[in-house]
Amino acid sequence: MVSTRSVEVTSGLVYADTDGVPLHADLFRPASDAPVPVVVYVHGGGFEVGSRTDRAQERLIPFAAHGVAVLSVDYRLAPDAHFPAPLHDVRNAIRWIRNSGSDHGLDTGRIGIWGASAGALLSAMAALRPEVNELGDASVQAAALWFGVYDVAAAGARSWLEGAVLPSSFERALLGAQAPESDLAREASAIESVSADAPPILLAHGDRDQMVSIAQSADLHRALVRAGSKTTFVTVGGAGHEDVRFETHTHLAMTAAFFESELTQTM
Repeated sequence: MVSTRSVEVTSGLVYADTDGVPLHADLFRPASDAPVPVVVYVHGGGFEVGSRTDRAQERLIPFAAHGVAVLSVDYRLAPDAHFPAPLHDVRNAIRWIRNSGSDHGLDTGRIGIWGASAGALLSAMAALRPEVNELGDASVQAAALWFGVYDVAAAGARSWLEGAVLPSSFERALLGAQAPESDLAREASAIESVSADAPPILLAHGDRDQMVSIAQSADLHRALVRAGSKTTFVTVGGAGHEDVRFETHTHLAMTAAFFESELTQTM
């Protein structure tokens, strides 16, 4: 096992300023004399809670010890912001790496994205709907997506009884006043953006997830296969949502190996 003491941590980096509000990131970089590949990590929390510091000791530092740096980012949350604001933030984090990553020992030609739960949807959107404009290049070369929702309209469908007894869903936090069956919900659904041009994607989901159905990952995987893109789907047996089984040495090593393999130099 690689020692986590080989990881250097830089906290409180400002990667963007939105309406005078700074957005922060923490960098977890494996000690190396050469530039290292990097992934943007996007935390979960139902689009309402969560922080870049979540699971740092259990997940991010052990992952980085395998040789791939992690830039864990904050993004705007509900009720102050709704889609597409958090996606814009994630894209700006990718642009920050392009523009400033070399100052921190990062290989700006080898960038991936990794998200969990709500962060998996944002990561999927960034990977499947790359954006290159006057602000810079926000594309990535690979994505790892853990237990996310990728079809917002399907996830938000409720019978009249379910609507009466189930608590408010994450869809309201993501979409604001828009209904789950709205055009905005389809715009926010990663499965709507699948194409043969998608970067390699690694999906992981627990088969006992009671918050997000494993069908969400399975459906995205099937759509990617049909489109002819490169995809791998891992079922984590016995795991629920945000389960510690995703943080075993074996699972983190597999995820890091996926990125090491797929993040090839292009710049």
